[in-house]
Amino acid sequence: MTGGPALPKKSGVNVVDVAAGLVFRAGRLLITQRPEGGHLAGLWEFPGGKREPDETFEQCLHRELLEELGIEVEIHELVESMEHDYPEKSVHLRFFRCTWRKHEPLALGCPAFQWIAARQLDQFEFPAADGRLIRKLRSDPGLWL
Repeated sequence: MTGGPALPKKSGVNVVDVAAGLVFRAGRLLITQRPEGGHLAGLWEFPGGKREPDETFEQCLHRELLEELGIEVEIHELVESMEHDYPEKSVHLRFFRCTWRKHEPLALGCPAFQWIAARQLDQFEFPAADGRLIRKLRSDPGLWL
């Protein structure tokens, strides 16, 4: 399975490739909180991180989930791919549906994490870039199986 090539760089704008996991376990979704002092501090997100130049998006996601939470997952289909522009950078996001397989999560690279049910999505503040995905998660109960 391959995550495909990165999008071409926009002229004069830093483009960051990010792989994120929609990690499900027993009908709940794993979310993490962004650290204080960084970009979008305190908001909640789907765990993952920046892709290294020599990795596929899937390899990046495996590495990031192990580093950030100490978990191992099975990566399934690409659920959403989008690009979002911030003033200082453009982020190319790929979200993969994943199944938790091994190790209980630990807050190794994030201040907090939560396993949430679909009805709890509105209780957390996510970055603007995740808006379309949040709507999809609300409207497609099949993703939560």
